[in-house]
Amino acid sequence: MKDFYIADAARFDNCVVTSYFVLSSLQVKEKRQGGQFLTVTLTDKTGSLPGVMWEDFADAIAPCTEGCYVKAQGQISRYQNKFQMGLQKLRFAAETEVDPADYLPMTQFDIDEMWVELRGYVSAFKNADLQRLVFAFLDDPDIAAAYRVAPAAKMLHHAWIGGLLEHVLTLVRVCLANAPFYPEVNADLLVTGAILHDIGKIRELHWRSSFGYTLEGQLIGHISIAQGMLIEKVRQLEPFPEKIRILVEHMILSHHGKYEFGSPKLPMTPEALLLNTLDDLEAKMQTLRNAFAAAESQGKGPGETTDWIRSMERPLFNSQAWLNEGPSAGSGSTISQKESGSASQESQSVEGVGLPSIE
Repeated sequence: MKDFYIADAARFDNCVVTSYFVLSSLQVKEKRQGGQFLTVTLTDKTGSLPGVMWEDFADAIAPCTEGCYVKAQGQISRYQNKFQMGLQKLRFAAETEVDPADYLPMTQFDIDEMWVELRGYVSAFKNADLQRLVFAFLDDPDIAAAYRVAPAAKMLHHAWIGGLLEHVLTLVRVCLANAPFYPEVNADLLVTGAILHDIGKIRELHWRSSFGYTLEGQLIGHISIAQGMLIEKVRQLEPFPEKIRILVEHMILSHHGKYEFGSPKLPMTPEALLLNTLDDLEAKMQTLRNAFAAAESQGKGPGETTDWIRSMERPLFNSQAWLNEGPSAGSGSTISQKESGSASQESQSVEGVGLPSIE
């Protein structure tokens, strides 16, 4: 097990630490006064940490590529109110030196239980054609194996092993809770869209030592990949109702909601409109949880906003943590609520921090 996790950075401000990381990015930049310096992004299952090395880095990075493991030693410090590591030593690390489980974040929920629950919703479908379509995906051994463990994104919401399944299952629950309020919506069709809308991410993304995009993901993208996967499955199920195929395909193509967000079509059916709205909400709420966890790891208090969240174009504020903090000036009461579920990982205990050698 690693001795130091990135989530522990606030506890070791101004301390020298030594640990293993995934090298998510590296870039050699020019100094203003001449010469070069190295910037890197170090990651583990608890987050990412920028690092900078000012001297003698050429030999250190020669065997390194993005996604490889490295052993790094450096001082934790704040720069522009964010933690970074001033690197003193850095070297390539072999896979035999590390436990891969330390580097890819993992869903906090049981994957087998989530999979059984998801399949249960499909078993309850009233529409037999939608049921056999979804099971054609879930019963495909290659698709199922990837669907169960794939992340939902590289960096934003549900960016962890099992994240895609977690996101989809939560979305299905939200869809089923909201569908009764809208009689225009066919619940089986809506849930089908929820399960299949991001199916292309099992081929858009890769996950090993770190998360990233496959070549197919970069050149085609998960929406078009999912469209192709749907057409292939429908051919295998022929005869299959053309009307249902068109409606499911429309939900896949329109689920991002806007052209500028990558949707080839805008939502035009009740199911597509509701799917886009609830999918966006579910993703934003997880982004919010991630931001709150990051703010806490940076040592921010309940009365402070998070850093600027680029995907949401604003900082965020944890109202529940602020209210539960206790009475403050101008406040005569607090609100006590049960803690809600959080996908953030708990910080690990740290031993052996500040080791004298990277050898």
